Amino acid sequence: MTAVKMQNNNIFITGYAKLPAGITAQELYTVVAIGLLIDRENGDIVDLDCTLVTSTAKRFVRENLVGMKITNYDEIESLFNERYYGCAKKALLFALKICNEKFNEIKAN
Repeated sequence: MTAVKMQNNNIFITGYAKLPAGITAQELYTVVAIGLLIDRENGDIVDLDCTLVTSTAKRFVRENLVGMKITNYDEIESLFNERYYGCAKKALLFALKICNEKFNEIKAN
């Protein structure tokens, strides 16, 4: 993964959600964590990392979300519903929704 240079207008937000029982990620982590580097001004997701087990799953999430706006949660949810069929989908979406809510709170204050 290529390092992204931090800009002064970037903020870091995390979201966590419980993983379903019986999947490998749950055995390792219990929760899925996603950390987003977001442009404070426009809500663009600049970079991210998550605690999925396989590099392919991590790459899927990163390559599909970087460049999207965290404020467009409905678009993010649609993307995952159309293209992501991993067992952690519900937990990932919940963690992203938490990130969306945190960003909205930051922008309101």
